Amino acid sequence: MANYRLVVAYDGAGFHGFQRQPGLETVQGSIESALAHLFSEEIKTTGAGRTDAGVHALGQVVSFRSASSKDPADVQRRLNGMCGPAIAVLESSEAPEGFDARFSAEARTYEFAILNREVLDPFSRHTTWHHPGELDTTLMGKAAQALLGEHSFESFGRVEEGKSPMRRIESIDIEQDADLITIRITANSFLQQMVRSIVGTLVKVGEGDIHPDDMDKILHARDRSAAGPVAPPHGLFLVSVSYPEEFV
Repeated sequence: MANYRLVVAYDGAGFHGFQRQPGLETVQGSIESALAHLFSEEIKTTGAGRTDAGVHALGQVVSFRSASSKDPADVQRRLNGMCGPAIAVLESSEAPEGFDARFSAEARTYEFAILNREVLDPFSRHTTWHHPGELDTTLMGKAAQALLGEHSFESFGRVEEGKSPMRRIESIDIEQDADLITIRITANSFLQQMVRSIVGTLVKVGEGDIHPDDMDKILHARDRSAAGPVAPPHGLFLVSVSYPEEFV
């Protein structure tokens, strides 16, 4: 069986998330449908991150196995012809034996884009969260420091039954360039809606509704109601996924 790795970008606005769902258009479903046509067999893929409806990707990683061996460059070209323009395969390669896009990953990086100005921008409405009120990014950055390291993140995400809520956040960076605020978070993995819940809570800090020192209390409350609202999906991007050296 040949093992393949794809690096994929997509505009999530028109999809019901990444993960395949019967009767709904998803990124994974679209890729698998194209692969089935290309390889003349049913193909099941694995994605590094199960992005929600409306969430985008600049560097989603997808792996799959096939009984057929094909030129990765030809796979890339033909997939782009079938899946574009909302989905683009940026890279296609043969993967080492044992590589799995999800389970081999060491860390994932997400970015959330906030347009912080009075008037919205109709051209970025699907890729940024328009927030007209002023946000104090210094306070947001101070609050974010409480989340670094390994913790139970039950206050910030949905925990699947029987799964651990423990995650390790390696870094949180908040940058402002004119009226665009970007929040970049890298962790070993994320709970469902974890990034958006963190962003929504940090925005409440930036608005002055939550004190930065309260972030530690929110984290250790292990209660979703203790945190701020979930930010909308359309400002979120899966930027990149990192792997151990043997899989690079």
